[in-house]
Amino acid sequence: MQDWLGVQAPEDLSISDWVVTEFSSALSIKLRMGQITVTDRANSLAMFTRLRTESFGVMPVTSQNFRTAARFSAQYALGLRAGDALHLAVCADHGATLCTLDRRLAEAGPQVGLATTLL
Repeated sequence: MQDWLGVQAPEDLSISDWVVTEFSSALSIKLRMGQITVTDRANSLAMFTRLRTESFGVMPVTSQNFRTAARFSAQYALGLRAGDALHLAVCADHGATLCTLDRRLAEAGPQVGLATTLL
């Protein structure tokens, strides 16, 4: 993924405010489970904040995104969790391609009319 990220133009990359929330949550889970230290968490958040500031645009999450996510979640056969539906919705509502490391999320995108790239 780092190789892919390194050849992208920063102006072509965006994340949503939801990604910021999920990243912080993921680090907190790892800390609670003893997989990382408080210092590791702080360092990771600092690096993420720097990367976000230097390399990504940030898309706000809107009430429309939540409505779109609800519509995607209603497609029960996809098995989407609320957070994943929100990732898809933000991209769909912005006409963006979702780039992800999550195979299941990448496979769900086209089923709701969204282009995805599995990294």
